Amino acid sequence: MRLSAFLACLLLTGCASQILESYVGKSITEPILDYGPPANIVELSDGRRAYQWAMTVSGAIPISSPTTTTIYGSGGYATAFGTSTSYIPYSNDCIYTLTARQSGRDWIVDGFRPPTLGCE
Repeated sequence: MRLSAFLACLLLTGCASQILESYVGKSITEPILDYGPPANIVELSDGRRAYQWAMTVSGAIPISSPTTTTIYGSGGYATAFGTSTSYIPYSNDCIYTLTARQSGRDWIVDGFRPPTLGCE
């Protein structure tokens, strides 16, 4: 069951990185308008800034298991096959970071830190 949950997580990887990458070359105003103000802004030693958003990612992963049962009746017995689905809840506190360089009065996104696997 844990292997199934891990495989489901692997299938979801890449989503957050693709979203973060889509902001590269754009004004930092774009992600702020999409996700609200960052939780933290860090002045980096090379003159750039790191903008960080803290979010909780949660949901449930469906896990399907085959089931069988034997049914007895007046005509004999039969085997019935089915599928049982259970759900494993998950919750991760995630930090998403974009870096930006100043361009005039604006800050232009020049990169990002890849999120951890559970936040991808």
